[in-house]
Amino acid sequence: MSIEENNKAIVGRWFTSFWGETCDLSIVDEIASPDMLLHYSLHEPRRGRDDIKAFMTDFREAFPDLNFWGAAELIAEGDYVVGRWEGGGTHTGPAFDDFLVGGLPAATGRKMRFTGTTVLRLRDGKIVEEIGLDDGVKALTQLGLIKTTV
Repeated sequence: MSIEENNKAIVGRWFTSFWGETCDLSIVDEIASPDMLLHYSLHEPRRGRDDIKAFMTDFREAFPDLNFWGAAELIAEGDYVVGRWEGGGTHTGPAFDDFLVGGLPAATGRKMRFTGTTVLRLRDGKIVEEIGLDDGVKALTQLGLIKTTV
């Protein structure tokens, strides 16, 4: 198996086990480097396994039906894997204040559904970086954190 095929398999597991319908946080210890960087435009950057697990725990408590899935085949070149995805969830849990532009009070019932593209860098079979560009404006508008004028 080539390095690209191996890296795509690792990222596929990450997308399914970490970002998928049912999150298994043990995947973080298994395939994330100890100082992994997780960075999306909606949230402050997260670094390290414990910080990343805490982020996902809070995100899934606030959005219990949170789910992301691939929207295209993964593309790999050397240590890099690129994936397009879509996903979202419904805010039915506790207050959530992790968005850069503000927070939500508990159980707003608001839904978000949006898309994005993620670039992951791997080294020695571990994910070192996950940097994504998401349609944060769409998600934040759906959640009522950005107001639109008509």
